[in-house]
Formats: sequence, C-alpha cells, structure tokens
Amino acid sequence: MKLHFDLATVLQGDYGALFLHGIELTLAMTALAWLLSLFMGILLTIIRMTQLRVATAFVSTYVAYHRNVPMLVQILFWYFGIAAILPSALQDFLNDYNGQFIFAVIAIGLCCGAYLSEDIRSGLRAIPHGQFEASRALGLNFFKAMRYVVLPQALRNAIPPMVNHAVLLFKNTSLAMAIGAAELTYVTRKIENETFLSFETYLVATVVYLALSLAIMMAGARLAVHFRIPGAR
Repeated sequence: MKLHFDLATVLQGDYGALFLHGIELTLAMTALAWLLSLFMGILLTIIRMTQLRVATAFVSTYVAYHRNVPMLVQILFWYFGIAAILPSALQDFLNDYNGQFIFAVIAIGLCCGAYLSEDIRSGLRAIPHGQFEASRALGLNFFKAMRYVVLPQALRNAIPPMVNHAVLLFKNTSLAMAIGAAELTYVTRKIENETFLSFETYLVATVVYLALSLAIMMAGARLAVHFRIPGAR
C-alpha cells in the first residue's frame, strides 16, 4: 500500500496561518501565566517567611490545593465556575475579549505559582542564616531585607527547578483547549478535523512543542550559569 504524505497542505495558506496563530497564542499564554506564577511564588514565599500561624496555614492550604487538584479541573473551575458568579457586565466583557485565554492564564499561573513558591523556599534554605542576621544588623526591616538581600539570592538558587516548571507550564497550556482557547493544540485538532491529515498535522505540533521546550530549557540553562552564586554548589 502506498503511503500518502502531504505536509505542504497543513503548512501553507490558511492552515499555515492558523498554526502560526496557535503558536503565538501559546507563547503569549505561557509568558503571562509565567509572570503571574512568579509573582504568586514570591508573594507566597514572603507570606510564609512572616512565620505567622495564620499566614503559614494559608500558604500551606494554597499549595496543597494546587498540587493535588488536576490543572485541567482548575481551568474548568475558573472558566465555568468562577465566571458564573461574576457580574453580568464583567461576563460580557470577558466574552468579547477572549475570556478563554484570560481564564486559562489565571488558572495556570495560580497553579504554577504554588510550585514556584516551593522552589523559592528551597532556594531560601540554601542561604546561610547569617545573611538574615546581617541584613537586620544593617538596619533593614523585614521587607527590605527580603527585597535586597534574601530574595535575590533565593531566586538565583532556584533557577534550575524554576526552569523545569517553566517547561511544564508551557506544555500545560495545551489544556486550555478544553475551554476553547485557540492555542497550538486546539488549532492542531481543528486542522486535523478539516484536512484528515492526522500524521502530518500532529507531526508539526510535536516538532513545535519539542523545539520550544528545548529552547526554554537552553535559555534556562544559560540563565542558571549566568546568575550562579560564586561558590554555590
């Protein structure tokens, strides 16, 4: 039996443009969700560092929820659950301005923020306790000590695991297809349904995901080397 291979059809014309649009949306979703997750990771770390019982319990509950509930369920909860209790005007706004994308970014970013908080917490453990004492001896309050002395070192120590979670975040953007966000996996499925070229369509998607994941890993490796603390293991 002769095999028919038609890669050009899925890469040219409207289908090629659709693939590019899916890649652009995936990268935008990855970047925004990553920024949100980094903000949440730092915020949760600072809250935990206050060592207040209520604050510690809040962070522990937040992390436990996001680590034990599947990300797909969280995305569906935000899109169908949270959206349903919003004011009608805000719902209309989200419907007009790509609410699927917005809710996916929020759900993925908040979830990955829980993991990043643990990465940053591990980075804090690698900092000698004398750093805390020295910063307080210099007259810095808790927040200034965290901002200028502790967190910069913790973030540098945490770059390798944070890069791993960045790759996972990028791959998990594919889950947004469940709510209709037109990212790469969504458009891949759409093109495959219209062309019936299953092998060619998913081959393109596989190569794109692999290339972008490797690019993130390589960029992260260079960052880790560049920001490595001298003398650190």
